[in-house]
Amino acid sequence: MSIRHEGLARTYVADAAIAKCRLVKITGQKTVAQAAAVSDAIIGVADSLGAATGETLDVILEGVATVEYGGNVSVGALLTSDANGKAVAAAPAAGANNRVIGLALVAGVSGDLGSVLIKQGTTQG
Repeated sequence: MSIRHEGLARTYVADAAIAKCRLVKITGQKTVAQAAAVSDAIIGVADSLGAATGETLDVILEGVATVEYGGNVSVGALLTSDANGKAVAAAPAAGANNRVIGLALVAGVSGDLGSVLIKQGTTQG
């Protein structure tokens, strides 16, 4: 079960194809790409439509958004991106940083749609 209560959303242009409900990183003032690493500047979650290269899409920047999980996620876990823009539990190595998009509100496994309370930040191991 996923919960959704979108707050602030902004329209961007996709630098490359972005799947629905995936984490996105900012690449320019008006452009985004699908996140692909824990170090990416993750700003939000792609809407439920996604976008092809050059198309516009809404990115949820604040509130509670539906996101696709890329691994086992527990309620309360801080979420970051895997290589495919799916949300995974942040697990930085000692002294390393992970950019995070927020807090998991729903437990799930890879492929599930879950909910994230968006709160961009960084966590260190």
